Amino acid sequence: MQVNNVSMNLSAVSSKQYPSEGYPEIALLGRSNVGKSSLINTLINRKSFARTSSTPGKTQTLNFYNIEDQLYLVDVPGYGFAKVSKKQREEFGVMIEEYLTTRDVLKGVVILVDGRHQPSEDDISMYQFVSYYHIPTLIVATKMDKVKGNQWNKTISQVKKAMQINQTDDLQLFSSDTKYGKEEVWDWIEKHM
Repeated sequence: MQVNNVSMNLSAVSSKQYPSEGYPEIALLGRSNVGKSSLINTLINRKSFARTSSTPGKTQTLNFYNIEDQLYLVDVPGYGFAKVSKKQREEFGVMIEEYLTTRDVLKGVVILVDGRHQPSEDDISMYQFVSYYHIPTLIVATKMDKVKGNQWNKTISQVKKAMQINQTDDLQLFSSDTKYGKEEVWDWIEKHM
């Protein structure tokens, strides 16, 4: 997709605050610091439009990025970060679950996993959750510029095995540094709009 116009329309914590235009939405899910903001910035060709944070767990709302008045990319709070209180984690869980299970215009989710490591229990649980609700899913292994080229197949099989990816879902390797995988991620998003 050719992206010229982007706006960060709103942040929401409940359904009353969601956008009302009816544009299709693609949610970005993943652990804190896995690279959701970097993926957004790469997709929209901006350096720091979506704020990347040195402090994991910083995103505490659903952030809706309006792309060309055609689509919302929705940055969902990162899961699995210990410095956030248990009560806050529970509130995030309720907010995320409400969004994923009730949003009619949600057309798919992109789950980001760190390509350098085994997917975490949280990654696996999130994938099982969205699979249960039959939400089309793209798994994106991030930070692949930090993985040697001869290890990429290992990353692919590690992620597929750990998450037991079903036949209808896709896996894509990605690097925000080299832009590797950017076109493929866009192709998947456009197919699901």
